[in-house]
Amino acid sequence: MGSVVLSLDAELGWGFHDLESPPTARVDHARNGWKRLIDCFEEFDVPATWAVVGHLFLDDCDGTHASHPAGESWFAAERGRWRSRPELRFGDGLIERVNESDVDHEIGCHSFSHVLFGDRRTDRALALAELEASVDAAGEKGVALSSFVFPRNVVGHRDTLAESDFSCYRGAAPARRFDELPGGRPLRKLAEATIDAPPLVSPYRDEFGLVNVPASLYLFGFEGAARSVAESARGDPVVAAAKRGIDAAARREGVFHLWLHPNNLVASRDTRRMRAVLAYLARKRDAGGVSIETMCEVAERVGITP
Repeated sequence: MGSVVLSLDAELGWGFHDLESPPTARVDHARNGWKRLIDCFEEFDVPATWAVVGHLFLDDCDGTHASHPAGESWFAAERGRWRSRPELRFGDGLIERVNESDVDHEIGCHSFSHVLFGDRRTDRALALAELEASVDAAGEKGVALSSFVFPRNVVGHRDTLAESDFSCYRGAAPARRFDELPGGRPLRKLAEATIDAPPLVSPYRDEFGLVNVPASLYLFGFEGAARSVAESARGDPVVAAAKRGIDAAARREGVFHLWLHPNNLVASRDTRRMRAVLAYLARKRDAGGVSIETMCEVAERVGITP
């Protein structure tokens, strides 16, 4: 029997602050999506790893961050178009809701300001500064960080994670059999959602002593018109794919690692997707068919104690 892990990129506006044209609907629904996810997890008693952008732990700031090595331009949106939108810049009770939930969630790290660790412009000093600022901000709220999720899944500077006492990270998903399918990304996504079984992964210790917990399935990677057509014909294909992955974890060893952003929950059908996946997972768990772990628990099992 294997296990299922859910990890969340909890970022509010920080996931898009460097984009000239951020996705308005996702930005505007970020806080509500966060709250709906907490409710969903509590309904089905499912724990998750909430990888939180460190800035969300702050109560206030002037948006300057003069000592941060990224430079003031990196925080231009905070001082400019989002200056009057503190709901995108600060957690303001959301992290406390996760921490105080009856469900035993883990709070992890998603960098301090969504710097891309694998970007060629990100040097070691910047990566360390992002981690230090996150650890300090979380520590002020009594939260110890152990798991890390790389912004936009761009892996880099793993040595700085080890130096900063993190134990694990979400690594890249393994290649799938439809990756080379001709016809472009939409056709590949359709094939993956409707035909392919999402992979079970095998977490392992890397050369830095960190546990890599690779992703298996992004729950909102198949959207737009293709999703609507598929849903009208056969029901939600992502729910079906998630069920196939959960069933695989019930049959054999391995980890089925689902991930998403709270801001993915924009419409009611997005909440229905989450409730359907969590309901199926809870039934399998309650029947003794599969276990549910946080990233930190996987790291402990593999042999790293945070």
